[in-house]
Amino acid sequence: MIKEAIKQYQLSHNFDHFDPKCVLFDMDGVLYDSMRNHAAAWQEAMAQFDIHFTDADSYATEGARGVDTIRHFVRKQQGREIDEAEAQRMYDVKADLFHRMPTAEIFPGVLDIMQKIQSSGLTIGVVTGSGQRPLIKRLLSDFQGFLTEDHIVSAYDVQRGKPNPDPYLMGLRKTGNYEPWQGIVVENAPLGVRAGSAANIFTVGINSGPLPDSALSDNGANVVLQRMTELCDLWGEILAARN
Repeated sequence: MIKEAIKQYQLSHNFDHFDPKCVLFDMDGVLYDSMRNHAAAWQEAMAQFDIHFTDADSYATEGARGVDTIRHFVRKQQGREIDEAEAQRMYDVKADLFHRMPTAEIFPGVLDIMQKIQSSGLTIGVVTGSGQRPLIKRLLSDFQGFLTEDHIVSAYDVQRGKPNPDPYLMGLRKTGNYEPWQGIVVENAPLGVRAGSAANIFTVGINSGPLPDSALSDNGANVVLQRMTELCDLWGEILAARN
């Protein structure tokens, strides 16, 4: 499955090589089982500003910069434009609510795949639409030894968030100035998958939420798995497909 997906990826982009040097993970819904908390925080926060926001909205916009999501919903539901500063104040309400919720667990298989990646000589990066400093600090604590701050891309590193390619192109740059065929993206959300695909990077979809697999494959995922443990099992095949 993986070998054929990699072959098709190379053909579609006319790449002569597939030789990954880095793996770029999204954070929420990929490393942490946190999407339910985010959905609840989004709904409660947006209700304070008379914005209707559903569970489905949370999953559909996951990965985008929070301020971009807010500006979109204000424009759509209230017919007005707000600047980034106002959107940030609204996002701060959501962030505060999120941090009051129970701590989200690391998904099974995450530490195992990071160990395999590191043992294979590849660099680990995280590309998130979040700009919340407590979450960045937790990443550095939970994945100490696997991840350094200079290999994290947050909302404040790019002007255009997911689904634009900019965050993952920045991830390639931060982890070693790599080319797209030298990276692997691991994503759970349609917007994030679109970003990885738009950056021309081999993109693995991990469908950890309620969306159908097609929500990821139709947005450009080269392969769709159900859980991180499957990626662990396939890691040897990915390395064997390098050329």
